[in-house]
Amino acid sequence: MAETRQDPRVMRTRKLIMDSFLKVSKKKDFKDIKIIDITTEATVNRATFYYHFMDKYDLREKLIKEDLMVNVLDEIDEEDELNEAMIIKIFLAMTRYLDTLKTKCNRNYQELSSTIEAVMKKELQGILYKRLLKQNYIDNEESLRMTAVMLSWAFYGAMLDWQANSALTAEDYIKKAMPNMEMYLKV
Repeated sequence: MAETRQDPRVMRTRKLIMDSFLKVSKKKDFKDIKIIDITTEATVNRATFYYHFMDKYDLREKLIKEDLMVNVLDEIDEEDELNEAMIIKIFLAMTRYLDTLKTKCNRNYQELSSTIEAVMKKELQGILYKRLLKQNYIDNEESLRMTAVMLSWAFYGAMLDWQANSALTAEDYIKKAMPNMEMYLKV
């Protein structure tokens, strides 16, 4: 099957709009951002914006998803097996990504947090599900899907706990938790 290539001009324009959104979000609260603010910053017209995105909420979600794909999921997608090394790698990549996002979107981070959470859980669930399917010879795919859901939520919850309650580095935090996970989950 032939791979479809996207026009580089379309990709550049999309990135320009996303970058402009980030610039505007440093100056304004999300609720106050208008499409005209983004298009003016990007020097594109409204039709161009709407060619790429339905509205500012769609832009926000796609920005987080694509940024997540580049900064986290591409980094972990190379691993074939869900094991201790992959769990540590996922956790560290996610915490680095959240720290970067907090810096990029400091003014609007709280308002973005529910979208960040939903996107991270969904995308991580997909990665984990694929790994579980590869590793397990269980006929019950629904059981593996539920396990992927639970693991994705556990990762996100642990990340929030680390941010809010731990003085440890992210690496020390996950490594300290690993012996317990291995004991209970037989990772």
